[in-house]
Amino acid sequence: MLSFFRRFTNSRVGVFVTFGVLGIIALAFALGDVTGLRSDGNGSLSGGSVATAGSARVTPNDLRQTAQGEIEAFRQRQPSFDASQYVAAGGLDAAVERLVTGMALEQFGRDQGLVVSKRSVDGQIASLPGLRGPTGQFDQKVYEAILAQRRLTDAQVRSEIARGISVQRLIFPSQRTGYVPAQVALPYASLLLERRSGQVALVPTAAVAAGPAPTDQEVQSFYGRNLARYTVPQRRVIRYALVTPAQAAGQAGTPTDAEVQRAYAADRAKYAPTQRRTIAQVIVASQSDAQSLAARVRGGQSIADAARAAGLEASTQSGAQKDAYAALAGRAAADAAFAAADKGVFGPVRGPLGFVVGRVERIETVAGRTIDQARPEIVAALTKQKAADALNRARDAVDDLLGDNSTFDEVVADRKLTPVTTRPLLATGADPDRPDQQPDAALVPLAQTAFTMEEGDGPQLVPVGTDGGFAVVALGAVTPAAPRPLTQVREQVARDFAADRARTAARSIATGIVSRAGKGAFPAALASAGVSLPSPRRLSLSRSQLAANPQGVEPAVALLFSMAPGTAKLLEAPDRKGWLVVKLDAIQRGDARGNAQLVRATRTDLGRAVGAEYAEQFARAARSAVGARVDPAAVAQVRRDLTGQGAGDN
Repeated sequence: MLSFFRRFTNSRVGVFVTFGVLGIIALAFALGDVTGLRSDGNGSLSGGSVATAGSARVTPNDLRQTAQGEIEAFRQRQPSFDASQYVAAGGLDAAVERLVTGMALEQFGRDQGLVVSKRSVDGQIASLPGLRGPTGQFDQKVYEAILAQRRLTDAQVRSEIARGISVQRLIFPSQRTGYVPAQVALPYASLLLERRSGQVALVPTAAVAAGPAPTDQEVQSFYGRNLARYTVPQRRVIRYALVTPAQAAGQAGTPTDAEVQRAYAADRAKYAPTQRRTIAQVIVASQSDAQSLAARVRGGQSIADAARAAGLEASTQSGAQKDAYAALAGRAAADAAFAAADKGVFGPVRGPLGFVVGRVERIETVAGRTIDQARPEIVAALTKQKAADALNRARDAVDDLLGDNSTFDEVVADRKLTPVTTRPLLATGADPDRPDQQPDAALVPLAQTAFTMEEGDGPQLVPVGTDGGFAVVALGAVTPAAPRPLTQVREQVARDFAADRARTAARSIATGIVSRAGKGAFPAALASAGVSLPSPRRLSLSRSQLAANPQGVEPAVALLFSMAPGTAKLLEAPDRKGWLVVKLDAIQRGDARGNAQLVRATRTDLGRAVGAEYAEQFARAARSAVGARVDPAAVAQVRRDLTGQGAGDN
């Protein structure tokens, strides 16, 4: 799992995130699937701890920092992700369990004499690609800068990495001990060969009559029961100012005549007359054989024929310049080739791979260019370079202002930029009040950045496009998620009510079919539905076919493999288009006896599962041995802190 850790930290951004949630990452690569463990005690802990494991403890501040770092990591993939979603999804509880289990395993290992050396920790830190400098080696200054950025100390980082290594060493042997005998794997392998056949019928919502228009009371009631449908997610106003290459080019000015002359003089070789040669050559291992081959070529034999006679093959370099040919055949060969006359033979000359014998097949002379002839090309190159330099200076100037804690308005005024204020936008850059308009592609990265900012944060510099442009982005007003007023969405609510009523009626029809199908023939049950239905779809497949499908298992098929023969079950159709009635007709049992390959594969898969179970049980035992405990009240307080429902203590 250390390879995952390294891949995750392959970029500078990855290192920031890693050090923000280093405790979680260190435990994640060691524990693997050992999650979901529960605390061994429910009593309150002393000393303001959220949890203890032996002499180690997790403070409320430790847990808050871990949770906030994990939330930021999620925001890298989903900018609108917030603390409430994190808590609601069980992220905080999982973080507590990972921290406690990691501390317990570390404590248990220490009690058994397991020690992680400083050299091991140094090796892990030095191996992170995101901490490498310009030379490609570990850079202490980069490391210290990241620590300062994340408000971490070297001791904290080393402690967490040492814990991760310790946990890995304890857990890994347990995960590798999942041996499963062939006789135990045989029933599971046979299950993969099981084949089921059945039918799936659709009761579409469209088959049901629309019914009367809903009353005001029905609309009001439906709206109240389904507020989430009409809730607009959090929106944010974005304030930004663009700096584009075109703007920088306008400020850079045009190249002067003196600049053109200096550029021409610096690249004089580029504009001087040049010679290109087409050279046929052969490389010979020994000098004596090369001399013999050269003699035959000088005697009138073609170089290709001479090479074939020696069991070799000639090659041709077309239109080669001297420096390019030197890089291929060596400087001595290039000097000889470009000193020879047209159709002249040169060599043997020692090259990088042997002795070179060659013949000049053609000489082309390319005329040079005067400064006036080269001026358009030079002016274009200088203009591009001056614009790039101006853009870099502008970026550096803005970066300096942001480093001095300048506000958005101060940056705009100092750099004479044009500020823009958007309408309240979603994290995707879309305007929920204008659903027919596609979000401006240029606003998407700005919106994503704005949704990672907190109110009161300073402006940020955000790259825009691929041409070096950037934007200064600040957060404007934040509109919390809220349902639209009924007066604005009444027509939509009325349509949704009618659709829901039709779905309910379709479900009633489908339920009747399920009831009758379990007592008699499926076609008769469908015919008694009272509405026109599509013909049922027949299914016949094995469990191994389900497992081999890279696109996942269709819900109706998955249901078919969890039913008893002759029964029917109900399932909502995709996109809420109606209801599916799934009928299982027959089961053909599988028998893997004689299929050694399948049994071996099943043993391997079961072995992994058993190894994970051993690891989980080992972690539970370690927690019990060191007396790990969690204080639910302290965890609840941190939960309130994260969601803004209360103040916690540090």
